[in-house]
Amino acid sequence: MSLRVFVAALTAAFATFAAAAPAPASLGTIRWVVQDVPPHFTFAQGHAPRSVAELGRGEVDGFMRVLIARMPGWQHEFVEASTARYEAESRRGRTLCSTLHVRTPERLQWAWFSHLYPPLVSREIHVVVRRELLDRLAPARPEDGRLQLAELLKRPELRLIVARDRAFGAQIDNLLAQHTVARIPVGTKLGSQVLDMLRAGRMDYTLEYPTVLHEYLARQSDPGALVALPMAEGLSTLLATVSCSRTPEGRRAIEAIDAAVRDLARDPRREAWVREWRGDRSTPQDLRRLNAYMDERARGGPRIE
Repeated sequence: MSLRVFVAALTAAFATFAAAAPAPASLGTIRWVVQDVPPHFTFAQGHAPRSVAELGRGEVDGFMRVLIARMPGWQHEFVEASTARYEAESRRGRTLCSTLHVRTPERLQWAWFSHLYPPLVSREIHVVVRRELLDRLAPARPEDGRLQLAELLKRPELRLIVARDRAFGAQIDNLLAQHTVARIPVGTKLGSQVLDMLRAGRMDYTLEYPTVLHEYLARQSDPGALVALPMAEGLSTLLATVSCSRTPEGRRAIEAIDAAVRDLARDPRREAWVREWRGDRSTPQDLRRLNAYMDERARGGPRIE
């Protein structure tokens, strides 16, 4: 047999073997809770993403792009669901995961939690108010310009409304729990629903990320109607977290997600994936926080509770 014929036969044999070899078994499917909360998570096509390729490039959905790329063997689906439905499905034993929900003691009853990245400037909660009410908030603003939510909550003539199932971080949540605060049920478009009510005069102020307000106002005919003001308590916003239903499948999923975060942290080409995620939106303060956090994550083990 000539060398050429031998090589051709060997190549054909390898091709036949490769075709016959079964595809690697899937490790499972992670079903992600998604909500239209631009610019953090955006339904870019007007509907929930139907594939990873349809994920947006905001803070949360953009991070999911780079995270999912580190999870070979896992399949991913996206389920549009409110916070109330996420909890109800989890308590019934269905497994869902989310990058949109803050860790709270109550949620630990039905979800596993890990964390993804440190608080970025865009994650500082602000007070959002109609422009004509700015003067009424002046007594709550000290010299540094940051509102004191604790002082605002002592003024019953100023009505605050927030979404019923929303958490804002330990410090803010503890303050809200000490006062009678109206909470309304909302669906998967929680940001726009509450801001619509604020513009209509059904409340005096609410709490929101300034980037969410900016995206909302860009779609309105009166973009100067609402103003976001920083507050002292907004600086306590927790780490960005990921959660999965507290089921055996949820445990496997949260372990895989946590491992993927540590893989990102150890990547010597960190600058490349951060640029893919954040583009040119990162401030020097953000980059310092992110690098310090990822250095610590690279050295440590799983962070699951």
